[in-house]
Amino acid sequence: MLEILAFTSYMSVMSITPGPNNIMLASSGVNFGFRRTLPHMLGISLGCAFQLFVTAVLLGHILVWLGNIRGLLAMLGCTYLLYLSWKLAHSAAPGSSHIASQPLGFTEAALFQWINPKAWVMVINAAILFMPQQESAIAAALALSLLTALVNLPCIAVWALGGDRLRHHLQQPQRLRLFNLSMAMLMATTAIWMLWDELL
Repeated sequence: MLEILAFTSYMSVMSITPGPNNIMLASSGVNFGFRRTLPHMLGISLGCAFQLFVTAVLLGHILVWLGNIRGLLAMLGCTYLLYLSWKLAHSAAPGSSHIASQPLGFTEAALFQWINPKAWVMVINAAILFMPQQESAIAAALALSLLTALVNLPCIAVWALGGDRLRHHLQQPQRLRLFNLSMAMLMATTAIWMLWDELL
């Protein structure tokens, strides 16, 4: 029971703190609303859960393999974050035909977890710290994955809901543009900081 509480606490903190997923969710909430952001949220939660499942089952092999390609994953993830930052900075007001008129979908959000540096830190630490040694690897990994999805979804929903609640305050194109530019700069700064941290 204490292990479950510790794991839940760990996943809650990692899921609710600022990072690429949560910045994108807040932006999506503002630009598209909570309901249209649901596939993005589900993609993150289930993508993270699956990523944890695979990592936990193949922990020994994954850690060796990941050490060899960690730099490449960081570069891919940060490059994609910079692309999303650029796209967000150039997005227009809701209902406009200019650039992004669709939120990130389920599949895109789930696949993004595989190049998201924060997601990798979260799942590797969770697998190392909380994977029981005496149980079946698949059953234990499945239990951790299900708990991850259950904890992660309400935590990230806070960001999408917060963005949705800001929508009516950002109806003026200049305010929305300023918000999108701020979120884009925050995401770009996050990407550059993570890449710098990885390369040092």
